[in-house]
Amino acid sequence: MAHSSSPSSGRTGGDRPGADRPGGDPTRDLAFDILCGVVEHRRMLETTLDRSSVSDPRDRASAHRLAATVLRHMGSMTELLGPLLRREPPTPVRCALLMGVAQLRHLNTPPHAAVATIVSLLRRRGLTPFAGLANAVLRRVAREGDTLGEGLDEERLDVPPWLWSAWGDRARAIAAGLYREAPLDLTLKPGADAPPGGLLLPNGSVRYPAGTRVTDLPGYEEGQFWVQDAAASMPARLLNVQRGQRVVDLCAAPGGKTAQLASAGAEVIAVEREAARAARLEENLARLKLDVEMVVADAADWRPRPPADAVLLDAPCSATGTFRRHPDVLWIKRPRDVLALAEGQDRLIDAAGEMLRPDGVLLYAVCSLQDEEGPQRVAAAVRRGWRVEPFSESELAAMPEARTQEGFFRTHPGLWPERGGMDGFFAARLRRPGG
Repeated sequence: MAHSSSPSSGRTGGDRPGADRPGGDPTRDLAFDILCGVVEHRRMLETTLDRSSVSDPRDRASAHRLAATVLRHMGSMTELLGPLLRREPPTPVRCALLMGVAQLRHLNTPPHAAVATIVSLLRRRGLTPFAGLANAVLRRVAREGDTLGEGLDEERLDVPPWLWSAWGDRARAIAAGLYREAPLDLTLKPGADAPPGGLLLPNGSVRYPAGTRVTDLPGYEEGQFWVQDAAASMPARLLNVQRGQRVVDLCAAPGGKTAQLASAGAEVIAVEREAARAARLEENLARLKLDVEMVVADAADWRPRPPADAVLLDAPCSATGTFRRHPDVLWIKRPRDVLALAEGQDRLIDAAGEMLRPDGVLLYAVCSLQDEEGPQRVAAAVRRGWRVEPFSESELAAMPEARTQEGFFRTHPGLWPERGGMDGFFAARLRRPGG
């Protein structure tokens, strides 16, 4: 049984009027570039989208949805194609075939359009010798797709084997979140009213359907709220800063956690290494009318004077917990990337220790599902003298399923299925060595 990416995705990818006009097909051309970038060059989806000359927002949105649908189902669709191919085609041809299968199986594109658009794409891209193959293979998928897909373990196939193994007994529950488009979650400024049409979540976030444009919501221009996944909103809440406390937010962009800390009345220093990300952070805080001290610096070297009461470190990580929004991350990251990131996380944890007053608190967080970036980093920190301060049941009363036996905060995209899921996050509270 094929999964459907979302009820609203039926017109993505094949049935826009004029989509296959002689001058080209911006939707499929851009989706093809995105997929080849991911599969051949390990290039993030958003990077290709940002560099694209396609300017029509509808074409860009359709291309994004088509490419993301392929990435969500890439393993199972590759398996489905296997018996129909006598030999492995060149990677660009395989990407085009996967686009065709996605249109047929997951985006409700009419069969004639799904086949014709891929054949035309191959001809436009100098791959005409493979047009006949695509025509024959996709027509067969259109006729026999349900039979060909019988018995496929889609959840297991759609997660790269190394990740499935790494997730252990959580793997199937995590993978269940892959097929749902992420909704839009907002964090409200204290005293602000939620825009109409939202669902109030137990943790205080307000959720809107996938595809909601935040800039269209009343209160956006006035800075009444910001976009922040429900799980991502929890680390700053768990830090529980008090008015007047001096808090450092490391790796602060795009600024959701910074905004939470400032809204709680803390004196916040937001540290961001990259100037472009710092500029985005500054723009976001200006819209929210929040007063924060900005520092463009490498957190490994920078130190506050005087030391801070608390540090929030949302460390650079593999971001595997964000695959609902960024399914490309599953196919770009490698085990060696996780190991390299873990080394950087250790350095940042110890740098945070030098920023804190005696007995100061570090809230360490990553949007990763990998043990190497979560519990193993905490265990390593304990060996270096840090003390763990577990989160209590009352602190996680709004999200009890996220509290681990050790008192860590841990979520994954398969949680809250009846509400639309959440990102994967890990957080732990640590006390400064020697404090």
